[in-house]
Amino acid sequence: MAKQISKTAVFTALAMIFSYIEAVIPFNFGIPGVKIGIANIVIVTALYRFGVKEAVGISFIRVFLIGLLFGNIVSLVYSLSGAVLSLIGMIICKKLKLSIIGVSAVGGVLHNTGQLSAALIMLQSTAVTYYLPVLLVSGLITGILIGIVARQTNKVLKKINF
Repeated sequence: MAKQISKTAVFTALAMIFSYIEAVIPFNFGIPGVKIGIANIVIVTALYRFGVKEAVGISFIRVFLIGLLFGNIVSLVYSLSGAVLSLIGMIICKKLKLSIIGVSAVGGVLHNTGQLSAALIMLQSTAVTYYLPVLLVSGLITGILIGIVARQTNKVLKKINF
């Protein structure tokens, strides 16, 4: 039990570090709001290494702590909306036996969809829906990249029995 708690704590800290790195060193793709989401490497890896409960816990702790430390209530709402929808989709797809890359791709698309849904509600304007195609494509691409890295990470962690 203590070993599992320690591993989960390490993953939570790593997810927070990745979130912080992405916040202070923005990877600019020339498209506003598009991010790689490198902290999701940790979430996808945790989903496969530890299970649903741990991945959900790591994700929510990361979202809340990063929101409190470096964001505001608006950024917290957007992050939480994306995280919830993403996690639901990834959990379902994992149960359906999609590959880790497929699960991550679905997570990337749904994360952006969740954030756009939050924007629709908060801004009370449908104008933001014009941004949907950009968010879907960027979520798919970054989700695939995150999935590839998570797959490799899982292979290494399995070798070293972590």
